[in-house]
Amino acid sequence: MKRIAAEKAVELIEDGMIIGLGTGSTVKYALKKIGERVAKGLDIKGIPTSNQTKKLAMEYQIPLTTLDEHDEIDLTIDGADEIDSDLNLIKGGGGALTREKIIAYHSKKVLIIADDSKVVKSLGIDFPLPVEVVKYAWQATKKSLEKFECECALRKIFDDPFITDNGNYIIDCEFNRISEPEQLEQELNMIPGVVENGLFIGLADKAIVGSTQGIMTLEKELITQ
Repeated sequence: MKRIAAEKAVELIEDGMIIGLGTGSTVKYALKKIGERVAKGLDIKGIPTSNQTKKLAMEYQIPLTTLDEHDEIDLTIDGADEIDSDLNLIKGGGGALTREKIIAYHSKKVLIIADDSKVVKSLGIDFPLPVEVVKYAWQATKKSLEKFECECALRKIFDDPFITDNGNYIIDCEFNRISEPEQLEQELNMIPGVVENGLFIGLADKAIVGSTQGIMTLEKELITQ
């Protein structure tokens, strides 16, 4: 389901485009398909959202550039951990949320690819909200996050803290339900020590969702089969 969504999205890439390359398990399928199209003559340049994506793109011989060189991106293809009916997202399961949000912000169009398990009625039900924080006084930042009535945990790999590509920590915040995601996004980012949070509000233009019945396309509150 992830693969068919990714390959459908790659069909929308045209010659001459600057492409934002997202991060995550679904995007890996897209990168492979983009590499195949490049090998057949597709002329594009990609801007990766993580070191992991950069490595994969280089393996697939996708030409790369930077946001400093191209400050307007034609199309970004990225995944999501949760998608609601308004195309608001939770992202950051792969730890690249800050760079992903920067790339999305500078994109003319953001296309999300996912399987149907990521589509939810309300954000925060199935997936914790990742918040990237600076290492300095992170425990104090965590206490500030807990005031939002969520359970917070420092993300770890085995016994060591997970370190983002930016050299920061991630605190995963468990909400039962996020009823006002736009307000929460703004309030979390006002906490000193918070770099960015995984709420992507009003950034996605379209989602291509793979399901056992085929492809679904989500555009705001319109869902078409």
